[in-house]
Amino acid sequence: MFSLTPKPLFLSTPFLPNHLNPAQPPLKSPPKTLSVSALIIPPSSSSYSQNQKQKQQQQQLYLPFKPPPSPLPSKYRSLDTNGRLDILTNRMGPWFEYAPLISSLTQEGFTSSTLEEITGIASIEQNRLVVASQVRDSLVECCTDDETVSYFDSPGSPEILYEIRILNTPQRSAAARFIIDNGFDGKRAEELARSMKDFPRRSGDRGWESFDGNSPGDCLAFMYFRQALEHKSAFFPELSKAALERALEVAETERAKQRVVKDLERSDEEGEGGVEIDELVRVPVVRLAIGEVAESSVVVVLPVCRAEGREIELEAAPWECGMEGNFGIVQAEKGWKQWVVLPGWSPVVPLKRGGVVVAFPQARGVLPWKGKRRDADEEVLVVADRGRKEVEYDDGFYLVVSGGNGSGEEGLKVERGAKLKEMGVEKSLGTVVLVVRPPREEMDDQLGDDAWE
Repeated sequence: MFSLTPKPLFLSTPFLPNHLNPAQPPLKSPPKTLSVSALIIPPSSSSYSQNQKQKQQQQQLYLPFKPPPSPLPSKYRSLDTNGRLDILTNRMGPWFEYAPLISSLTQEGFTSSTLEEITGIASIEQNRLVVASQVRDSLVECCTDDETVSYFDSPGSPEILYEIRILNTPQRSAAARFIIDNGFDGKRAEELARSMKDFPRRSGDRGWESFDGNSPGDCLAFMYFRQALEHKSAFFPELSKAALERALEVAETERAKQRVVKDLERSDEEGEGGVEIDELVRVPVVRLAIGEVAESSVVVVLPVCRAEGREIELEAAPWECGMEGNFGIVQAEKGWKQWVVLPGWSPVVPLKRGGVVVAFPQARGVLPWKGKRRDADEEVLVVADRGRKEVEYDDGFYLVVSGGNGSGEEGLKVERGAKLKEMGVEKSLGTVVLVVRPPREEMDDQLGDDAWE
């Protein structure tokens, strides 16, 4: 007879655990077999030494921290806070020995203002002392001779050493010797440091190849040489000659001296030409150099008007603006839309009231130049003095309203004084003091006398 009692069904599938299938006992992994050589022969000496080296390297990674040596002189290290403050207050000892006390007290939580109240040393002087002592230490570390280092032991030396902080260590050593030989003060030391720092970036400038960048005197001479070229381009021959004479005084290499002498002789020949004052162009035309504004120590900020705005916009521009405060914040008598920053050239610096800049989209039809010039399509900036409106000189240039600005519309124009007098014009909108052309890569000569009508 058949039994109707169901029998349990056992499934064998890899997706179910083995204990659900008693028909198939669980498989046991075969035991690991070790070779006889592995049981008898110990680890090789090479692998053992490698393990030892790894352990030693790991131990070396966790060496205890060792603080750097104290910058304080040994005689000051045992002093407490009150003792250090007392030394600073009375300025006991050489300046380069007590200067590090300022840093140590700052690390303890003293602020510069607190130290100023306690010791009487101003915050600016605190910074100067700390930086100057670090510069002096760098001179000692680079094996500068003892005579040079000892020269800066005097109380007035921090002001000089502070100025050469921007140089690297070898340059500091060379600059220190040059400062001693020429008896420079802090201001002259600042000029020297800036000229040495700036010299490599001037590669490609006119005359740069004649000066040696490893010579502090040549770097300073090249800075004066550049100033002479700027004065010459702005038609100030006396200032140009004075700058060349300063360059000749500090130049060290023969090649640099010869280049300066060459330009000096050329300026003397131009001065002996017997040019009358009436024959000179009273309006210098200067091409702005790339980066010249950023490198100028003195700048001038002036409002800008559009030539199409005519006399209405010209008169509406602010008459007074200047820089005030330690940050040179520009303040004007009223708001204005457009401004321009120009280097502190001699013609524009005196414009304290009434100075204005007129932007012309092109020089053609605006400036009275002779013939066809390839740069006549360049935009130009005309700097004028609105405080001087009378047409005084025949060879002067003045702003007037005219319909020939090159665009067929009425606008401002520059005219020579002689032509205005012929037309019976006695007053203008302002006397032109400078014409600025935009910067470009290639250098070119400035506008000569024969280029004006």
